[in-house]
Amino acid sequence: MTMSLSSPDFAHQGEIPKRFTYQGEDSSPAIEWSGIPVEAKSLVLIVDDPDAPDPAKPKMPWVHWILYNIPPAAAGLAKAVAPGSLPAGTLQGQNDWKRTGYGGPCPPIGRHRYFHKIYALDLVLPDLKQPSKAELEAAMKGRVLEQAELIGTYQKQ
Repeated sequence: MTMSLSSPDFAHQGEIPKRFTYQGEDSSPAIEWSGIPVEAKSLVLIVDDPDAPDPAKPKMPWVHWILYNIPPAAAGLAKAVAPGSLPAGTLQGQNDWKRTGYGGPCPPIGRHRYFHKIYALDLVLPDLKQPSKAELEAAMKGRVLEQAELIGTYQKQ
């Protein structure tokens, strides 16, 4: 079975509704996954925008959300999930606003793509103390069993 990632709030390659952006409620969409390998010990979710700051001249991916050590038995995350409602054991990394938690799409210009990526790991990571994306990816290196992605788009209205 292949891992898959989806959202009841937007279609793959579809537009992310305004309510999940800085122009709306800036709350996270619901995320669902399936096909997690039986040998997985934890999951990682990274949401980033590779089109920042301008899709015509991207300079760096902008990280919107990092969660790790999500239990493999979890089937997803609720819409507008609060930190206290994350699956037991889930830890947060630091986004590019230098804080934990979800930060919705906030493109300065043009239509941006937002990659929601889930990784199944063969271990539970130690507490990395709110790692950056680079620090988390270094800790995950060589430990990814499988991954899936969901892409949404958004343009400032």
